[in-house]
Amino acid sequence: MSHVKDPSLAEQGRLNLEIAEKRMAALLRVRDRFAKERPFEGLTIGMALHVTKETGVLVRTLTAGGAKVAITGCNPLSTQDDVAAALAEEENVMVWAYKGESNEDYYKFLTAVIETEPDITIDDGCDLVTEMHQKHPKLLEKLLGGCEETTTGIIRLHAMVKDGALKIPMVAVNDNKTKHLMDNYYGTGQSTFDGILRSTNVLVAGKTVVVLGYGSCGKGVAMRAKGLGAQVIVTEVDAFCALQAAMDGHRVMTMEDASSVGDIFVTVTGNYHVIRTEHMTKMKDSSVLCNSGHFDNEIDLEGLEKVATRKRRVRHYLDEYLMQDGRVLYVAGEGRLVNLASAEGHPSEVMSLSFCGQALACEFLVKNKGKLPNAVVTLPAEIDDEISKLQLEAMGLSIDELTPEQLKYLGSWQEGT
Repeated sequence: MSHVKDPSLAEQGRLNLEIAEKRMAALLRVRDRFAKERPFEGLTIGMALHVTKETGVLVRTLTAGGAKVAITGCNPLSTQDDVAAALAEEENVMVWAYKGESNEDYYKFLTAVIETEPDITIDDGCDLVTEMHQKHPKLLEKLLGGCEETTTGIIRLHAMVKDGALKIPMVAVNDNKTKHLMDNYYGTGQSTFDGILRSTNVLVAGKTVVVLGYGSCGKGVAMRAKGLGAQVIVTEVDAFCALQAAMDGHRVMTMEDASSVGDIFVTVTGNYHVIRTEHMTKMKDSSVLCNSGHFDNEIDLEGLEKVATRKRRVRHYLDEYLMQDGRVLYVAGEGRLVNLASAEGHPSEVMSLSFCGQALACEFLVKNKGKLPNAVVTLPAEIDDEISKLQLEAMGLSIDELTPEQLKYLGSWQEGT
């Protein structure tokens, strides 16, 4: 029933899953409890996530809790084929995913997951939930709800709420502090440059890196660029985010001005065509363009192909565009998530936090069946705090506890200076 590129890769996939599990102790603690309590007994969980070794550890956590899991990718270039092959051999798991999916297969695989009639969905980018709402509305009646992993998906969900289109509760896992202040910040920063370096082998030190967008992901990318010795320019449309960037020591300017200054351009806005042809015509020879936002529309690649005289693949997921004046521009990862198209995505340690959030969000939906509104829901703070505690334990770290006197003081208002 599964569809993967090469079943013979399964052994390497199992080895990669083994390595990931050694670095995801917090999620394994959740798995141990799920194996005892079986909160998902008799339920099917449909997933559209990046099929990586870390996602595989989440899949195993959910099946340990009694679930059947149907999974496909959420980006045509993010699947790790060895992991997909390994998961396809596991009990109660169905996989439809391969790296380099055609657009036709991408949506066919989403449909395959939907046709398993899931009780809970886990999404990264909202494509699975959108497909269900638009093409399979009757199946929404069975859903306890869904979970959304990333900023782009949350933006789409709020748009659905605004239009009165959302018919199920959706837990905004991305809103957990243990997700957007960890995964987006530390994970995106490191893995983006992992992808850039694997594609280009460029020296970052001494370069000017232009970061488009200064949300949690942009902050992480800018931090890592600065740490690698680059000068950082930030472009923004949000006044406060731009102010933060300036206070953090980065240069802030418009993209029109930054176009002719930058050497490496990284989009992390979640928005459409933030790098356009009018910007590309000003860029230096050998500039590198890449995207770490969810969709591949932040860079206007169609526009680039129209103004370029030649396109060729010159390295691992690195395309060279020859411009009419002789300059070349390089695009890494086909304008898709460069950290997954050109590398392996976020490190396991940070994904352990994010996937604790996904696993506990699924449990939250089960425990609150029929009680939640058809809206974007945030997990209770105590669940987010529990994830932090699990990770601290995994790292062998201890923290203080408030004394009774301190608790009393924090709960009072009478005492002043």
